[in-house]
Amino acid sequence: MRAEEICTHYGENPSRFAGAVTPPIFQSSLFTECEGNEGDREGRYAYTRVSNPTTEIVENKVAALEEGEAAKCFSSGMGAISAAMMHYLKKDSHVVAVASIYGPAHRFLAEYMKRFGVEVTFVKGIDTEEIEAAMRENTDLIYLESPSTYLFLVQDLAEIAALAKRHHAATVIDNTYCTPVFQKPLTFGIDMVVHSASKYLGGHSDIIGGAVIGRREDINAVAQSERELFGAVMSPFDSWLMLRGMRTLPIRMKQHMANALEMAAFFQNMDAVKEVIYPWWETHPQYELAKKQMTGASGLMSVVFDLPGERIRKIVRELEFFHAGPSWGGFESLISPVGADLDEDNETMKKGLVRLHIGLEGADLLKEDFERAVKHVLG
Repeated sequence: MRAEEICTHYGENPSRFAGAVTPPIFQSSLFTECEGNEGDREGRYAYTRVSNPTTEIVENKVAALEEGEAAKCFSSGMGAISAAMMHYLKKDSHVVAVASIYGPAHRFLAEYMKRFGVEVTFVKGIDTEEIEAAMRENTDLIYLESPSTYLFLVQDLAEIAALAKRHHAATVIDNTYCTPVFQKPLTFGIDMVVHSASKYLGGHSDIIGGAVIGRREDINAVAQSERELFGAVMSPFDSWLMLRGMRTLPIRMKQHMANALEMAAFFQNMDAVKEVIYPWWETHPQYELAKKQMTGASGLMSVVFDLPGERIRKIVRELEFFHAGPSWGGFESLISPVGADLDEDNETMKKGLVRLHIGLEGADLLKEDFERAVKHVLG
């Protein structure tokens, strides 16, 4: 099925809901035993922490989009990420992870999991041989994010999946950046996919949520242990909002990409910018790999300014349509000058780097906004 079909109709049966085009919000904590109480795949509904009709529709859609057997939604992206990791880890496990992953995921591995004796080796991730060299006999998990946070480094998913299987390790990837519209990691042999649904799956900056997708056996195990016991379940109302957002996911992603490509060309010709970091842009060092395993890219990019930090911050303050904010994936354009005050590059950040989320306002409007701000600050 095409993404458009999945997002608009898959997993829905209007006859179950009095013919309603939009399924209702089952804002109920519990369900009694009665005629008509039949879950789609989970059996009878009993308690929303375990299953809910509204949430179930969204889960079936996400699973179909990722070409996975099953999915479970969580109350946050970190709820999904930590559950997926803990499904594969045990006391004294070792993890190989990409260094430039989402910050809280990095902290979860480097700090929180220490209490269980779990050790992690962080790698750049662009070289499969580097990943293999980092592996140990007790390596149970390779954790990926492709493209990764800020630097948008791309990992070779097929190679890494094959490597993991040879070493009897599992693979989990954060696919929030691409969404299943532009990348389907399970088809390359990755074991489990996680998402922050707060980003593109929701798409309107009004929910916090997450999702885990994979083989049915694995997802059922996650549901019965990490999700049910930790309780990080998505609420029915957030599930309904996510369903609403997914209706337009394919068309939104295409427009985000179209706007981002125009902005990449714009920044490439700006004297104050020394580097554009966008995996769907020809100057990206892994452009060919990106084209091999992705069918497009989102609206998230970074540009590296050849300017002092204070001037970068002045430009940010002058912008009208790019608002300073830490998240991304909604309809709005955002900017985060995370590398403005850095003295030198490191493994996860570059001096002068500014992350941009290119929203849906229109590329011409956004270019004019930047031109005005830069001219005001630099003359």
